[in-house]
Amino acid sequence: MFEIFKAFRFEAAHALADSAHSAGRYTRLHGHSYRAEIFIRGLANDAGWVVDLGALEAMLQPVRNALDHQFLNDIADLGPATLEHLAAFIWRSLTPDLPGLHKIIVHRDSCGEGCIYRGPAAAARMPAQVQHADA
Repeated sequence: MFEIFKAFRFEAAHALADSAHSAGRYTRLHGHSYRAEIFIRGLANDAGWVVDLGALEAMLQPVRNALDHQFLNDIADLGPATLEHLAAFIWRSLTPDLPGLHKIIVHRDSCGEGCIYRGPAAAARMPAQVQHADA
């Protein structure tokens, strides 16, 4: 079994709900440089690869275009413009056409932050107390 990945970058702005630790700064319009990594697991085919990386790059372009230089709060089906929702949005955008999709990582490198998402099947296998640790 192999796991390959392809990354892309995008710039975007958002505003979030206030939290106890934000001191109001999240609610103001602000932007980030993001890096997304898409991981695919599978066996190598007769040509020797899990997926043609050129084809993968072409599949990623519409998702990148949907996010790059956008106000994330205005994107339909994204939800609150958090790292978590960005990763799930990318997953939902790719999963119908990308067998073997294993995980999505979204980074905000300048902040030293990121989120790993492994799709709804992985969440269904987690104990309830882990799924909702903040409850």
